[in-house]
Amino acid sequence: MAEIKQQILIVDDQEDFARGIKRLVEGAFPENEVFVAFNGEKALDILKAQQIQLMVSDLQMPGMSGLELLKTALAKNNSLSVVMLTAHGTVETAVEALKVGAYDFVTKPIEQENLFRVISKGLERSSLLEENRLLREQVEQRKDRLLGQSTVMQQLRQSIGAVARTDYNVLIMGESGTGKELVAGMVREQSSRAEKTYVTVNCTAIPDNLLESELFGHVKGAFSGADNDREGLFMRADGGTILLDEIGDIPLETQTKLLRVLQEGEIRPVGSDSSKKIDVRVLASTNQDLPKRVAEKTFREDLYHRLNVLPLNLPALKDRPGDIALLARYFAQKACFELGLPEKELDPAVVGHLSALKWTGNVRELQNTMRKLVVFSTGRSITMLAVNMAEGKMSTESGPEAPATIPYKDAKQQLVDSFSRSYISNVLTSTHGNISEAARTSQLSRVAVQKMLARFNLATENFKTK
Repeated sequence: MAEIKQQILIVDDQEDFARGIKRLVEGAFPENEVFVAFNGEKALDILKAQQIQLMVSDLQMPGMSGLELLKTALAKNNSLSVVMLTAHGTVETAVEALKVGAYDFVTKPIEQENLFRVISKGLERSSLLEENRLLREQVEQRKDRLLGQSTVMQQLRQSIGAVARTDYNVLIMGESGTGKELVAGMVREQSSRAEKTYVTVNCTAIPDNLLESELFGHVKGAFSGADNDREGLFMRADGGTILLDEIGDIPLETQTKLLRVLQEGEIRPVGSDSSKKIDVRVLASTNQDLPKRVAEKTFREDLYHRLNVLPLNLPALKDRPGDIALLARYFAQKACFELGLPEKELDPAVVGHLSALKWTGNVRELQNTMRKLVVFSTGRSITMLAVNMAEGKMSTESGPEAPATIPYKDAKQQLVDSFSRSYISNVLTSTHGNISEAARTSQLSRVAVQKMLARFNLATENFKTK
């Protein structure tokens, strides 16, 4: 398959200068198509009509300024790499352009080698951004899927499809981190109530003395602070589905009232003398051994049987080791998207290491591990060096290897870029996206940090605590 030509746009109101830059760029990048515009309005027309990957634009132009052109262009295509041309006296404006989203800037008079280097890196960046966009779409299409090709996972997917076609209660059981909430969502999405209300309740997050009121509602004056009637979560889910997450932790008194709801299909708000009919499908999940809780008299046996009409048992990660490599690659890819980094490959030694671990936290623990490995890795591969760093172990490895099939200068630049991207990502992770704190930690200026963010297409929002 022939490689698709990348397109470059040169924008400058000095026509002779713009044509001269166009000729230089065409000579340096003969495989690409180069366009020229002499004002911002014409540039926008070309951007609309063509698939431009990189734009080189003057900052100071009559009519629409280079900064205005930059903002408008990036609003329409955030994969576009923009290089600003500026005179020495307007470097401050160029820095402002970097904050807005420019990839880099070049000062006049132009140094050809520097311009060609920046254009080359910018084109590479645009290609990676487009690849990431396509991969991101793939990840988003799979985000609500239950990943895994092991026999137990294939059987689980079949069971989900079977129970979803009914309207019976479902009890989802599994260790913490096995994906119980994901499975509940899949049951609902494949059911006849998929378009109706879906309410999820984290039973452990609600204090015991408030749980009954939250589930069933209350009337005005039912207790101190009940200033108005309040609709409960069951009533909110009327006609749809409710997930009672961690059902094994609710107190016995609430268990009794929940049993009445399941038996009679009606709720009684706290403080009310009358009941209300409801139509709700109940999904419940727990990481506890409910038969054991029943034997210990801490969970009602009749409620257990009411909930356990259709059981779904989720396997622990240690029971499906063949799925670990697939999950690790998926979570690594997802973490790269979250941090705005190119996709990273997993070294076979890392896959072997991950497959040998016990994973007491199951899939959730594996996902968090892959996030750490992405942060600590440099270059395009996740190696055992990243594993050792993430686990706090000393390593004798010296760092990423320099490719031996390209010129020394290019190989050196790749290593510098790889280190810089990884370093600034680590710093911003530790400062939760605070640029001022990152500057103090790294002993770089704010401008330098912002320029690195622009160069590597990193957004501070991706590092803030969520």
